[in-house]
Amino acid sequence: MDLDNFKIIGVTRDEVAIEIIDPTEYKGQFNIGSYIKIPYNQESDNYIIGIIKNYKIKNLDSDDPKTGTGENSFVIEVELIGSYKKDDADKYLFERGAHGIPLPPNNGIALLSNEDFNNIYSCKLQSSEKFTFSKLVQKEDLRVPINGNKFFNKHFAIVGSTGSGKSHTVATILQQAVKEKNDGYDGLNNSHIVIFDIHGEYKKAFPEANLINFENIKIPYWLFDSDELGDLFIESNENNSHNQVSQFRYAVTENKKKENPSLNQEKIYFDSPLKFKIDEVIRYIRNINNELIDKKNNRNPTTKTEEAIPNRLPKYFEEDLEFEKINSNYVNGAYTGDFERFILRLDTTRLNPRLNFLFKDVDSIELEEVLKQFLGYTKNKSNITVIDLSGIPFEVLSITVSLISRLLFEYGYYYKKILENGNECETPLLLVYEEAHKYVPKSDLVKYRASRTAIERIAKEGRKYGVTLGIVSQRPSEISETIFSQCNNFIAMRLTNPDDQNYVKKLLPDALGDITSSLPSLQAGEALIIGESIILPSIVKIDFPENEPESSDIDYLEIWKEKWKDDVPFNNITDEWKK
Repeated sequence: MDLDNFKIIGVTRDEVAIEIIDPTEYKGQFNIGSYIKIPYNQESDNYIIGIIKNYKIKNLDSDDPKTGTGENSFVIEVELIGSYKKDDADKYLFERGAHGIPLPPNNGIALLSNEDFNNIYSCKLQSSEKFTFSKLVQKEDLRVPINGNKFFNKHFAIVGSTGSGKSHTVATILQQAVKEKNDGYDGLNNSHIVIFDIHGEYKKAFPEANLINFENIKIPYWLFDSDELGDLFIESNENNSHNQVSQFRYAVTENKKKENPSLNQEKIYFDSPLKFKIDEVIRYIRNINNELIDKKNNRNPTTKTEEAIPNRLPKYFEEDLEFEKINSNYVNGAYTGDFERFILRLDTTRLNPRLNFLFKDVDSIELEEVLKQFLGYTKNKSNITVIDLSGIPFEVLSITVSLISRLLFEYGYYYKKILENGNECETPLLLVYEEAHKYVPKSDLVKYRASRTAIERIAKEGRKYGVTLGIVSQRPSEISETIFSQCNNFIAMRLTNPDDQNYVKKLLPDALGDITSSLPSLQAGEALIIGESIILPSIVKIDFPENEPESSDIDYLEIWKEKWKDDVPFNNITDEWKK
């Protein structure tokens, strides 16, 4: 390539216009998105790095009759993104930000070579930090390493429209993560990854994973916090919801004290992760809704058999009492008749067979057992836990995600608390939220409050305790801004919705202008990687996973060409539907 065939014809603070005098010398060596190096200060070892953002043909429409068609040339516009210099150790370093804009005339302009790319990608990477799962689109023989520490400990987001390859990308990255290990040991590495799988896609991608689904999940109601219990049992828009909340909180707190007599009673609160009996709490609410007061007998609740009850607790927990007005001394209690709808909702929720996983056989479960199932410390240990949410009823999806997220955050918090000084974390966790817009949307609706609160807390504080997020979504513009803005690394795949494109452009940590304009035209499996983990923002081709998730497109036309299918198992389908 004749380097003198490039000529600078214009310079601004962050752009350079370069004329290619004879374009016939180049046959597909570069295109929009290619990287170019420009020497400055007349020193051949120091360069400005830019990315080609567009080009135009000079003189094509010239009115000058002396201009012939053979004299047409190309002008490329290059956006400057950083400097590429040799240090004192004769090693090339790349720094973002183009300081020292070249002034024309200048020669020696060239496209980046494979050696240049390798120098740039690796200049600030230790070999132990390198993590690779893609290759450069423009040079498919060139692997693109990123800083694995900065990628996993700074939160990351994978966004792209349906069919862009998000699920395959997630599978590739996580499959690679569980294979990484230092020399000298056999068996599993120390990675701990939890996937919130809303469509049941990832069982196939991780056949050795710890699979949790509707049938085997252990998630007892007594671990719910105030927001989660409120979402489950209390209708916040009712006129007397404040009374429902106050009495429900009181009953739960007192029942926890009753069920945990060996603990310091003064340190038991509504949010304490202690067992309580929901049936006794419902019984208490039913009794205060029915109670009658004997105003002549110290205003004690009095039953139809004239039994005075000087202390509601623990009596109201133990049995359903019968109250009946037998004389004029009996008057309503403070809440008599106020909780009819509340009791109906409590009973309906408690007896709903679809919510058995919250209530059935959970009294014997210990908190330690709940944590172990989500962290892969089961009989068959596993780096990856796939939580299949597809069978979880939609009305409790948010609080299910909330509880699991909160427990894992608090696990990291208390684990760090007991570590000796100097030890930051021994079991870092990655929580991957597939289709994250489904349970952490940019919405103030009460039904999303619990999951938003839990995941936003992880986004803001989790890194300190070794708990980080992987946010995956096809609609990034619908995700909570608090959560998305905390991500420091982005894998942006094809996005066709203008709102999503603009939203991602605003949140990307690099000011690279038109490099993001390629988002609508990326092919399946291609992505823009940008953020703290990669020194040079790059458009890459993601490696194909060893095992695919169940997210491949259905071959409609091929299947439609087949003979009409008479043996559809309708009975089996409806039986499964009714479960």
